[in-house]
Amino acid sequence: MPSRETASPGGTALKVIDALDHPHGNRILRTRLVRGAPPTLERLKGATLRAVSPEGHQVNVRVLGFPLFGGSPSTERIRRTGRVDLVVRPDANSEPIDRTWELEL
Repeated sequence: MPSRETASPGGTALKVIDALDHPHGNRILRTRLVRGAPPTLERLKGATLRAVSPEGHQVNVRVLGFPLFGGSPSTERIRRTGRVDLVVRPDANSEPIDRTWELEL
């Protein structure tokens, strides 16, 4: 079973290309692979990722799942397109994650 630990720098990174508020208080992040190997759905589901702003602020986010408005997600699609949409829950009292942030696995 994959580790659910916080990210380590230098590994796989996803750049947030769009961010939306989720109706139930979470956040939807549309992301694109910018560094490392494409992650699998199994690796992402339930993972805790480090979100880093362009100014260097860091917050942890937990991946709750995948929105379906862009079609059913799959590991093959992530490998082919380098993109994945995530439903995440940020740490309490953290600033909102927005475009240009990076998520490190």
